[in-house]
Amino acid sequence: MNPLKTMSHSLRGRLLWFLLAAITIVAVAQAAIAYRTALADTDKIFDYHMQQMALSLRSNAPLANLEAYGGAGDVVETSDMLVQVWTPDGAQVFRTISRTRLPQRAVLGFSNVRADGTTYRIFSVQTRNQVVQVAQDMAVRTNMAGTLALRTVGPIAVLMPILMLVVWWVVSRSLEPVARVRAQVAARQADDLSPVSEAGLPDEVRPLVQELNLLFGRVKTAFEAQQHFVADAAHELRTPLAALKLQAASLERADNAGARALAVGRLSAGIERATRLVEQLLVLARQEASAAGGAQEQPVELAELARRAVADMAGAALSRGIDLGVPHADPGRVKGQGDALQILLRNLVDNALKYTPAGGTVDLAVRAGDDGVTLSVEDSGPGIPAEERERVFDRFYRLAGSEANGSGLGLAIIKAIAERHGAQLALGRSERLGGLRVTLRFPRA
Repeated sequence: MNPLKTMSHSLRGRLLWFLLAAITIVAVAQAAIAYRTALADTDKIFDYHMQQMALSLRSNAPLANLEAYGGAGDVVETSDMLVQVWTPDGAQVFRTISRTRLPQRAVLGFSNVRADGTTYRIFSVQTRNQVVQVAQDMAVRTNMAGTLALRTVGPIAVLMPILMLVVWWVVSRSLEPVARVRAQVAARQADDLSPVSEAGLPDEVRPLVQELNLLFGRVKTAFEAQQHFVADAAHELRTPLAALKLQAASLERADNAGARALAVGRLSAGIERATRLVEQLLVLARQEASAAGGAQEQPVELAELARRAVADMAGAALSRGIDLGVPHADPGRVKGQGDALQILLRNLVDNALKYTPAGGTVDLAVRAGDDGVTLSVEDSGPGIPAEERERVFDRFYRLAGSEANGSGLGLAIIKAIAERHGAQLALGRSERLGGLRVTLRFPRA
């Protein structure tokens, strides 16, 4: 495995590389700044020194002294300065002994001149009887500036390894909470969905762990819904399957056409009830799974869904002579899932039709207000006693003495869908029809 590629995917590696690179860049930049600053200061000092030397040579007294060291106008070089002196008519009076020949001309003031492959800094001054020129090799200045810069940067270069170790220690310590969270998750059993501890986590990592805990919560809810579904299915299917087995045995024992027809009818009814129960269980399981998974929502026209539910159940209502309709439907959009809301409305209408006697009435109404959209379903059936209205939302609960066939899951499904959509669900008595009134108040989209 390529270590550089592994390092690029490591947060610790990237932080270390970036910080060490930043330290190196800062050190180089400081060295460059120190060198430029030292060079500028060196130029000022040497320029001043050259200027003072040239001004001190304007009289004839220094010339006699200088000539004592040489002969015929030559002066032995005793420092890094080169000196030349001319008379006003251009005759050279003396110069320091050097292999370098400076040009026989002078630009008053400071100037840079290239001679014999070397750059010289020259200062020239003119008096009444002579021109004095003082020159210096620029390498002297750059060497001194480099030495001064090295003295400045040297301690930093010595301390850089210590600084890098400190950076490595700080980064490692800062990432310890991440390693701790990884160890906690890695040590968990497959069914352990408890929240991960957020203690001591930095602010940048805490939101990630919070979202991870929310994900654990959703997965836990989905697992619990699945477990409930399996338990409910195993419990509730046991009785209808046993009844089907007995009805099949009765069909086998039937010794005439009439008994056989009766047994077939009972068997068909039992199969229909078992099929209905399985369908309701699957619908409930899907709704709970959707709630745990956070399915996408969008604006839905509730009045349109109400009309569609009435159209779907019109055949069942007509067969029993029940007046089913939508007398009031205000336009009103709610935010939710159209399929789930369609199941809710269909279960509401189906539940009302089951408990409404033949020739009765079932009405749906959608009313829009400032605070939301209200859906109500009223029927002319027996209603639900006030003391039973909370329990009817429990799974498989059925009212005592009820003659209607059902699985006891219809209102549980309605409650699950209503809670997922943030709707307020209430049961009451219909003042107009005398039966049950189911009201759901949805927030506006």
